Amino acid sequence: MYELIDNIAEKQYEFHIDGQKPRIEYIKVEGKIFLTHTEVPKALEGRGIGSAMIKSALEDIKEKELTLVPLCPFVAAYIKKHPEWRELVLRGINIE
Repeated sequence: MYELIDNIAEKQYEFHIDGQKPRIEYIKVEGKIFLTHTEVPKALEGRGIGSAMIKSALEDIKEKELTLVPLCPFVAAYIKKHPEWRELVLRGINIE
């Protein structure tokens, strides 16, 4: 498992792996967190790093009691596959 870093200055969650920085960009506003973009460097693709990073980010969001708005399609797809995380999603947001 990789260590999740909440890089507040860059407004992103990130892992540091082999000199690379996969990340999930976010916007935090009034108790809500909007996950806007997930990016995994080509050299790290296919290793489940994106999914691991999303899971770690969701754990952090739950711990901080934030409400999630998943604008990133990859994050929305992860939540669709793992419905136990739907409880974090802003009421009225439909994940398809």
